[in-house]
Amino acid sequence: MNIKESIETKLQSLQPQFLEVINESHKHNVPKGSESHFKVIIVSEEFQGKMLLARQRMVNKILADELAHSIHALTLNTMTSKEWSDKGGETNNSPPCLGGSSRK
Repeated sequence: MNIKESIETKLQSLQPQFLEVINESHKHNVPKGSESHFKVIIVSEEFQGKMLLARQRMVNKILADELAHSIHALTLNTMTSKEWSDKGGETNNSPPCLGGSSRK
């Protein structure tokens, strides 16, 4: 199982109404085929009544092994179904890569 699949499988514990895991490693100065930079969009009622930091901690706890060993960067979009609906199913783009040896 690759890292993307592992993230998808583990986050099923939050019973998401919507889950998208995007490998954004190609946007960074890493070898081709890397799995080190991800964006997660997850919509779950498990986030109801929780502040953003608490939601992110929930996801980080579930993905603790990947964060400790494989993932260099993780962009999280954590929403309830109402928040997702209010945003029209849209999220912000991940910030551009500013690090690595390609920096001038």
